[in-house]
Amino acid sequence: MQHKEDLVRLQHMLDASLEAVGFAEGKNRSDLDTDRQLVLSLVRSIEVVGEAASKVSAECRVQYPQIDWADMVGMRNRLIHAYFDINLTIVWRTVTEELPVLISILQSLLSAE
Repeated sequence: MQHKEDLVRLQHMLDASLEAVGFAEGKNRSDLDTDRQLVLSLVRSIEVVGEAASKVSAECRVQYPQIDWADMVGMRNRLIHAYFDINLTIVWRTVTEELPVLISILQSLLSAE
């Protein structure tokens, strides 16, 4: 990886993903219906992942095609711009199913650097 900035952004993605998974630990999907703080913390963490992903260089994105860059940036944009119409089931699935996979990938590639 050529860009130091990419390493910083990938670390930001990892940190925010770990935070989101930690926030969700011991919770279930129905908690999102009654716990506004949980919703806001998960949404914000996902936004940070997407924002950091949007700042990763094109060269780095090509180098790591196993990361779904477009979906992460797209989700960030959806959360930011359609904040009034967030599908909490998608948020929950992202945090409980997709972020753990992303964490594994990021930990692997960052440890190799």
